[in-house]
Formats: sequence, structure tokens, C-alpha cells
Amino acid sequence: MARMTDASTPAQPTRNLLSGPDPVHLPDEPDASVRTATDAGTSAEDGARRYPASSYAWALLAEAALADDDPVAAYAYARTGYHRGLDALRRAGWRGQGPIPATHVPNQGFLRALLALAEAADAIGEVDEATRCTTFLVDSGTSADEVRALR
Repeated sequence: MARMTDASTPAQPTRNLLSGPDPVHLPDEPDASVRTATDAGTSAEDGARRYPASSYAWALLAEAALADDDPVAAYAYARTGYHRGLDALRRAGWRGQGPIPATHVPNQGFLRALLALAEAADAIGEVDEATRCTTFLVDSGTSADEVRALR
């Protein structure tokens, strides 16, 4: 029951401002469709073609390019996944800060793209961006090691 400030006006519920913003949970789609397709043998490239808004598809492409020692391609793929993820985060209510839990599977595509961007940036000598991306992971409540373990 709401507290009353006087006989007729209910008090507004209070929020602990020190606790920070609530965690952001991205919706299942489009990453779930890409996961299903790639688990069934569809290539990450086809996944990105069919679901270009999927950070997960772009993260897979970036990770493959890093494994193939092609950091320029990895950087381009990861940057695309990162920006598609930022768009999705904003639509989900994220306002530039707060937790993006890696335990929530739909968040993992964005976080993997962000880590791949950090790694590719480092590989091409973009040290400031690599640092910024790694800091972003930590500020989101995770770490490079935690995200790397999702691969």
C-alpha cells in the first residue's frame, strides 16, 4: 500500500539511486535465430546476411577473422556487431551505463562483438579503442575473460 503524504495524495515509490540502473536484457531475436541456424550448419556469413541486426552473427564473423589472423576484417565485423548491439541496447532501455549481464544469453552477441572489437583494435594498433572497449566490458559488469569463455 502506498504511503500518503496527506489525506488525498499517494506518495511516489522511492528508488535507491545509489544502486544504479537496472540490468539490461536484450530480446531473444534476432540472435536466437542465428544461433539456431548456425547450430544447424548455416555459416555465420549467411546468418549475418539473413539477420543483419544480429550482433551474434557479426561476433562470429569477427572471431573467425581473428582466428584466421585477419584483424582488419575482424575489426570491421566486430564494429558492425558492436553498433547493431548498441542500437538494440538503446531500444531495450539502456541509457549508456549499467549492467549488461553476460549470463543473459541474448546479451552475449553484443558482448562478444565488443570483446572482438577490443582484440581487433589492439591487433591493428588502435590501443585507445582497445582500452575503451575493455573498460566498457568491465563497466557493463563483466570482463574480457568472462566473455572469452562464451566462445
